[in-house]
Amino acid sequence: MSVDTQPGTNRPGQPRPLSLAISPCPNDTFSFHALLHGQVTDAPAVTVTYADIDVLNGRAERRLDDLVKVSYAALPWLLADYQLLTSGGALGRGCGPLVLTAGRTDLRGARVAIPGTRTTAYLLFRLWAAGVDLAAIDVLPFEQIMPAVRAGRYDAGLVIHESRFTYPSYGLTAVADLGDWWEGRTSLPIPLGAILARRGLDGPALSAVVRDSVARAFADPSASHEYVLAHAQEMESDVVEAHIKLYVNEFSLDLGDEGFAAVEALLARAAAADLVPHLAQPLR
Repeated sequence: MSVDTQPGTNRPGQPRPLSLAISPCPNDTFSFHALLHGQVTDAPAVTVTYADIDVLNGRAERRLDDLVKVSYAALPWLLADYQLLTSGGALGRGCGPLVLTAGRTDLRGARVAIPGTRTTAYLLFRLWAAGVDLAAIDVLPFEQIMPAVRAGRYDAGLVIHESRFTYPSYGLTAVADLGDWWEGRTSLPIPLGAILARRGLDGPALSAVVRDSVARAFADPSASHEYVLAHAQEMESDVVEAHIKLYVNEFSLDLGDEGFAAVEALLARAAAADLVPHLAQPLR
């Protein structure tokens, strides 16, 4: 995890900068580049922390940040303190988590590595694998999951992000695409990551600021290139580009009715299965 203070964000006489916590993944750095580099008109000053999604979910639980990227699966535990922004998140089609093995097709009695217990990936996995008797579930940083499965430490791994593009190089096989599974049952996009703002802040105004940042990224993709690569954890440029194209889309600009429907459907199904609490208040 790292913390950056952007130049000029804490000038005497100005309000305290807002704290923002996002992942170092290309979809987040691409989307927030303009905001973090002073290119969004009338945007508040911000400081930024980069962390793995499981760490970000934990930071939100501890109310450490004003703005924070979290898993949609974590919302039932967070909405008392945070409000959902309509921009900056990750939803889409063909972008779901994968269940990978080194050739095994039956997960009964399997040891499974996951990226976090309150990630959307794990929530989808629990819905998909309902009734399967697993031997163990362990949380690993997502970049360690594929090496651990390849080494035989785990029978299966639940992967996210750029692992969709790189898992064949580890000699692994996808036994399930949870995005395809979700879309086949709901016809809705898969809701992965959300942007939350601390309650008491102006949510609509912050949604507009984030939307402007995403729009500027779309308008000039080359502007964020060096910044994105600097945080991309040694990804190849073609993988970075594919990652951005998959996870940054029209839902990143605005959730819209379809995006909200997808989130509501996921959390309603999970609550009905006693996997998450029922929402104490509406999303919008």
